[in-house]
Amino acid sequence: MTKESSKAPPLYPKTHLLAASGIAALLSLALLVFPSSDVEAKRTTLSLELESPAEQLTQDQDAAEAVQATNEQQASPFAQIENTSEETAETAQIEPAPASAPAPVIEEKKAPSHREVIVAKGDTLSTLFEKVGLPATAVHEVLASGKQAKLFSQLKRGQKLEFELNPQGQLINLHSNVSDLETISLTRNDKGYAFNRITAKPTVRSAYVHGVINSSLSQSAARAGLSHKMTMDMASVFGYDVDFAQDIRPGDQFDVIYEQKVVNGKAVGTGPILSARFVNRGKTYTAVRYTNKQGNTSYYTADGNSMRKAFIRTPVDFARISSKFSMGRKHPILNKIRAHKGVDYAAPRGTPIKAAGDGKVLLAGRRGGYGNTVIIQHGNTYRTLYGHMQGFAKGVKTGGSVKQGQVIGYIGTTGLSTGPHLHYEFQVNGVHVDPLGQKVAMADPISKAERARFLAQSQPLMARMDQEKATMLASKR
Repeated sequence: MTKESSKAPPLYPKTHLLAASGIAALLSLALLVFPSSDVEAKRTTLSLELESPAEQLTQDQDAAEAVQATNEQQASPFAQIENTSEETAETAQIEPAPASAPAPVIEEKKAPSHREVIVAKGDTLSTLFEKVGLPATAVHEVLASGKQAKLFSQLKRGQKLEFELNPQGQLINLHSNVSDLETISLTRNDKGYAFNRITAKPTVRSAYVHGVINSSLSQSAARAGLSHKMTMDMASVFGYDVDFAQDIRPGDQFDVIYEQKVVNGKAVGTGPILSARFVNRGKTYTAVRYTNKQGNTSYYTADGNSMRKAFIRTPVDFARISSKFSMGRKHPILNKIRAHKGVDYAAPRGTPIKAAGDGKVLLAGRRGGYGNTVIIQHGNTYRTLYGHMQGFAKGVKTGGSVKQGQVIGYIGTTGLSTGPHLHYEFQVNGVHVDPLGQKVAMADPISKAERARFLAQSQPLMARMDQEKATMLASKR
């Protein structure tokens, strides 16, 4: 060994050596506490790229293995060496969750299917069954199940039928609302079908309407909310005093309180008129319905006089007078002067004709130029004739009797007639008189024994009409 090679390496100052040792210690500590973010990011990305759908496990297994993989990948090499005991303790507490057992297969039960159809023009029970996929044999089974089941074949346009079918497509229930008050249904059982019919009992309350006539009574009444039947009833009540064929004028008014039938808050029908007021040409007529202690019902004025008279003013409601009583009228067909001993009421063919009063039918048949004719004898003094009828009402025959207001026939053009109308004659002791000019006696008023009871009903009804009208007019201001 030469002298140069045997020389000891140069010595660093002691302060330098201490500084170097300190720096090394700090670097080691930093690596232990703060793992490299670059390494962590690269390892996370790698684990995501290597995963494939084919290698996915169940949700529980995947979650457990993900926890384990994360712990293994994100731990730094220094942590594995220096924190072995601590990491092992924490890892031992995390156990993979057991894989869940597969859910048992449950067969889904199909619920009965619900079908609805609306009856249209031309529909029959067979076509409706066909629309919901039921064979013709199902129709025969239903109709053969009982007499009441035939109600399902009495279809109305707009009626709804509801079907319940089982999963095999067989009918198990048929349901329909025949009206607002009646429901029918058929339900399949072991013996075939069971029929059920439910009729709802409506509650009855009173209702009020007010109307002003602008054109015709029927249009104004409909606009006010009165049904056609209620309008006809009102015309009948005031028919002894008001001629609805020629007396009505724009500006006439009416107030009506009537019974209304209600089911579940919905109006499903109407009852009789309880009270009414009609103002015609400035004159006011009142009517109150009253049933006496004997059970007889009639209409009276508010102060107790009878509305009923010996004859009604016109035998045809809402007709137009086409020819009045005249002793020198030119006949439209014979083209010569010939007395017109009655009044002609023009109305659509088939319009009902009513008997002007109680009496005996002297004739219900053909009579020369009058065509189909009815002649009624009223007591010993009065006689009425109704000509050119299309036909006679059921039960009206020679020798029979009729009641006032009863329908005896229908407007037609039989005999010497140029168009559908009624020829109406009125005789007093065998002499023809103008029916429009006759003043007839009133029926008996309320008896003294029942007057107090009648006024107890009449006065509150009249007061209510006044109050309702005032409230309605105030709300329109």
